[in-house]
Amino acid sequence: MTACPGCDLLQRVPALPGGGWARCLRCGDTLAIEPEEGSLQRALALATAAAIVLIIGNTTALMGLSAVGRHATTTILGGAYELWLQGYQVTAAAVAFACVLAPAAYLSILLVLLWMSTRSPVPKWGGRLMRQASFMLGWSMPEVMLLGILVALIRIAALATVIPGVGLYAMGVLVILLAAIKLTFDPRQIWQRLEWH
Repeated sequence: MTACPGCDLLQRVPALPGGGWARCLRCGDTLAIEPEEGSLQRALALATAAAIVLIIGNTTALMGLSAVGRHATTTILGGAYELWLQGYQVTAAAVAFACVLAPAAYLSILLVLLWMSTRSPVPKWGGRLMRQASFMLGWSMPEVMLLGILVALIRIAALATVIPGVGLYAMGVLVILLAAIKLTFDPRQIWQRLEWH
């Protein structure tokens, strides 16, 4: 029995074909999606690509600024460090956590889970990792950082020459890959493979 997330009606979800959807009889909200064959492998490939792009985005310059003959570049952690030095410790910690640590932790946990799902059954500690992945996904906000950077670039463009760096493009690709992972990865597949003791 499955409770509808929209209206709480308890319903029995039938066996679905690959790529099939089950909708609530009362409100039409989606109850379940049966992933297509190979969706875990696609999610693993996307998560691997996202981890590589995250490393590139955090180790290369986000942007360069040139004004009055001076030139400066920075990375995400470099920006957080500068915020810390200027007395904005809470903001610096939030930027470092939401833009670097949470996405890195989410992708690391997801890679472990997806790699372990290739073995059957998934070890019992996979359930704890699934809960941690869900928590980290909620705090992973590279898209918010990217939007803030784009707004800042538009505002600064009148005062200085702005040169987008490789890190900025990498973070843009990371946002797209994280969205693709959310569309491809169905946590129910891992929960169904868990070894319960």
